[in-house]
Amino acid sequence: MITLWGRRNSMNVQKVVWALEELGLGYERHNAAGSYGGTNTANFKTMNPMGLVPVLRDGDITIFESNAIVRYLAARYGEGNLRPREPGALAGAEQWMDWAQLNIGPPMVALFFQSVRTAPESRNREVSQQATEQLHKLLPIADAALASSSFLAGERLSFGDVPLGVMVWRLTCFEWQRPVLPHIERWHVALKSRPAYQKGAMIPTGKTPEEWLAIEKEYA
Repeated sequence: MITLWGRRNSMNVQKVVWALEELGLGYERHNAAGSYGGTNTANFKTMNPMGLVPVLRDGDITIFESNAIVRYLAARYGEGNLRPREPGALAGAEQWMDWAQLNIGPPMVALFFQSVRTAPESRNREVSQQATEQLHKLLPIADAALASSSFLAGERLSFGDVPLGVMVWRLTCFEWQRPVLPHIERWHVALKSRPAYQKGAMIPTGKTPEEWLAIEKEYA
């Protein structure tokens, strides 16, 4: 049995849940981190010394870091499915997974924290504006790539779509100055039609810290 530790409203946990569901794998999930705690215990840190989620155990294999977990699942259970067989498509999946994590992740998280996780009276407009400007600069790169293919690594969904797919959903959950991205929008509509994406990624955030915590409990 595959076991996953992590709360459902964590984006990094959502990547893994989406991959597990996409691959049709049975798994057991335990809430951890956020309001659930449990990640600073000695037992948890034997699995991940960083004390962070997600952590996945599959038989005698225990692994942390969300992208590494998704890659592992794709390699072990998704050859020709989430993991492309063709070398060019595989390289594309690796490329877009890393690109989203390194480039879109930081400004998206900064904007999310200012828009949802910070009380309205304490929000920093300058931080939000800088993050918005970065997203306006970077998201069109993925939009241009999606102009010529259905998914980031070709005509089939791959693990390369997972990080950006989770991030784009979160960017639809709160108000900000969104750029016009027709190809990302078409791609995102396709993702939202997939039951695995619906279960793994499509969780609301709320608009305040209080709403965020209430949703965390609702989606336990």
